[in-house]
Amino acid sequence: MYGTVLSSTVLGIDAYVVRVEAHLENVRPPGFFTVGLPEGAVRESKERVLAAIKNSGIVLKQIRVVINLAPADIRKEGSGFDLPMAIGILAANGVIQRRYLSQLLLMGELSLNGGLRAVRGIFPICLSARDAGIPGIILPQDNVREASFVQGLKIAGAKSLQEVVDILNDRQKITAVPTPSVKELLRSGKSVLNFAEVKGQETVKRAFKVAAAGGHNLLLIGPPGSGKTMLARRLPGIMPQMTIDEALETTKIHSVAGMTDSRFGIVTQRPFRSPHHTISDVGLIGGGGVPKPGEVSLAHNGVLFLDELPEFKKNVLEVLRQPLENHEVTIARARVSLTYPANFMLVAAMNPCPCGYYTDPAHECSCGQQAIQRYLTRISGPLLDRIDLHVEVPSVPFSEMSSTRRGVSSETIQKGVQRAREIQTRRFKGHLGIHANAGMEKPQIDRYCRLDSEGRSLLKQAMEQLALSARAYDRILKVSRTIADLDGKDSIQADHVLEAIQYRSLDRRLWA
Repeated sequence: MYGTVLSSTVLGIDAYVVRVEAHLENVRPPGFFTVGLPEGAVRESKERVLAAIKNSGIVLKQIRVVINLAPADIRKEGSGFDLPMAIGILAANGVIQRRYLSQLLLMGELSLNGGLRAVRGIFPICLSARDAGIPGIILPQDNVREASFVQGLKIAGAKSLQEVVDILNDRQKITAVPTPSVKELLRSGKSVLNFAEVKGQETVKRAFKVAAAGGHNLLLIGPPGSGKTMLARRLPGIMPQMTIDEALETTKIHSVAGMTDSRFGIVTQRPFRSPHHTISDVGLIGGGGVPKPGEVSLAHNGVLFLDELPEFKKNVLEVLRQPLENHEVTIARARVSLTYPANFMLVAAMNPCPCGYYTDPAHECSCGQQAIQRYLTRISGPLLDRIDLHVEVPSVPFSEMSSTRRGVSSETIQKGVQRAREIQTRRFKGHLGIHANAGMEKPQIDRYCRLDSEGRSLLKQAMEQLALSARAYDRILKVSRTIADLDGKDSIQADHVLEAIQYRSLDRRLWA
């Protein structure tokens, strides 16, 4: 006896339709066999599937079960095949009607009592079902909110195997879930952390505004307690509002990682990822036996914050070079090679020395010069060159700390950032993959970052005195272009170049 059900598997951040075939026969010895490149969780599903069927009050006539997951050359993982396996077995037994099975994709993990549990990767799975021309999908109730944002697909949630059986046998009506408005959700998604709560640090706030306006990477150097982490956590609140495409792309990655919020179902705010300095290179970049997205991909379209930068292992920091340049990560394994998007803003924070008080006039540094140099050289020159703005964060004076006056709010700063980004959107229309000044390549830099004679003279002097690299030269031009956009100027002026140069001088003063 034979039954077939449509399901899906995730590979990278994309999903593929899988045909679950069930063959049953009444022969001995009894058994349950799964073929078609299943990994551990799929092979273990046989116990869950048989227990769920039995505890749903259904008696199987056949005792030998063979499940094939086609195509057999794609590795299958996860517990989402429980429901389609169970339905395939029941279809082969004649317990359910087969007329709907070719029109529905089924996903869900079964509990031993027949209940349905949520699975990860539902968003890309729904996209693959729609693109394959499958009209509808039945999935666990807890996944419905996330799936509902895929237009052109009828979505129904169920709480148990018995409920799915009743739906397929026309004993229970199926109600398609309406598609909510992504635009409305994005408008309502606001950060609870506000720059108005930060006392003082006006120069640093200006640097954050420039970084957000152009999508530039940022390095904060200052003593303990100066507010580096507090400032960094408020950066997503001044970045431009996510577009629908950004929200959907980010949701795909978070869905694969099982990190979507069941209340919203979609990522409505720019991600802020802050891994601990003990993280491995695999945890940061992604990988594993079956490659999973790392922190750089989870921070896609948002912020990756590395606090205590010199405490990260050197090999971990060095693997950041490729995603910082290419905005993607390629993970190659013997069986598969996967590419994850990784277009994020890097914000790093560090002390200027092991004790933290080398640049603080209010405290005496207890570190020797050699100890300071060893500490600073944990950060390589090539990595520093890939960070556009280097900013000193001084300790906040008591007069500013005790002031009751609120600073400029995140909403006000965001308006200026949004205007600058709109200028850049118009500028780079037609330039594939470039959305902000930080993404400019050499042709765009030559075209949009031309300097007058005064600006060229200033930049030449800075290059010679600070011994800047060619990459740093391009970074200064990009930041100058962003500062001009914030001022609403078509051309880059001398004061824009001066401000951009000051964001490169601090690292040379410390690392020279």
